[in-house]
Amino acid sequence: MVEISSAGSTAGNGKLSISGFTSDPIAKEQVRVGFQYFKGNLNRIASSSIFSDHEFHLHFVDLQNSRNSHSVSLSSLVSCCSILLNKPVQEQMDVLGSMTLGGVVDPVQDLASSIQIALEAGATKVLLPTDSTTDIPTVSAETFTKFQVSFYSDAVDKALSVQ
Repeated sequence: MVEISSAGSTAGNGKLSISGFTSDPIAKEQVRVGFQYFKGNLNRIASSSIFSDHEFHLHFVDLQNSRNSHSVSLSSLVSCCSILLNKPVQEQMDVLGSMTLGGVVDPVQDLASSIQIALEAGATKVLLPTDSTTDIPTVSAETFTKFQVSFYSDAVDKALSVQ
């Protein structure tokens, strides 16, 4: 599980800076995918905002030191939307799933393990891709019922309703 904290949006040049696990090339690429999708869909997110007026900084922490930070594209999108709109992401929420540059949401790989890690990290809310519903039986009922679960199929729509 990766915790993403956003330093916020400051007057800037529309650039993204990343800190934390910056030596992981796959994770960095995932962040870029989320950010590029964010830039490409800005008119759906905040049509009145001028992208170049902001600078974005995301800080990543691998909470379990698992080096499994390869599904952070959607989390990056949610973080950027939160920064731009000045809307906080819900506390103790885990965003599961990843997306392609075209916005296609991929199901969670190994849902049972991901849910268990979220529980151990203190999450109480989970955003889960609709395509992962078929994997819910792999998660123990005792564990699954400890979460408030929301499903999504469109990354931007879910990102905008995170408050």
